[in-house]
Amino acid sequence: MIQAPETVLTDSHRVKCDGATDIRGGAALGHPRVWLEIDERGFVECGYCDKRFVLKGGPADSAQAA
Repeated sequence: MIQAPETVLTDSHRVKCDGATDIRGGAALGHPRVWLEIDERGFVECGYCDKRFVLKGGPADSAQAA
């Protein structure tokens, strides 16, 4: 079975991803650091690792929709 990409809730419209935030050993095991902007959809996905960043309280926040 394929595991779904990680989802991170954030308070900021601008986020960074290096693919290794939660990996012991750090960025050497991830990908180049990229800065991403959350748009009107309320989320953005990293082009390297598919990690999804969701704006808290935004249109894509499932907690808000519940």
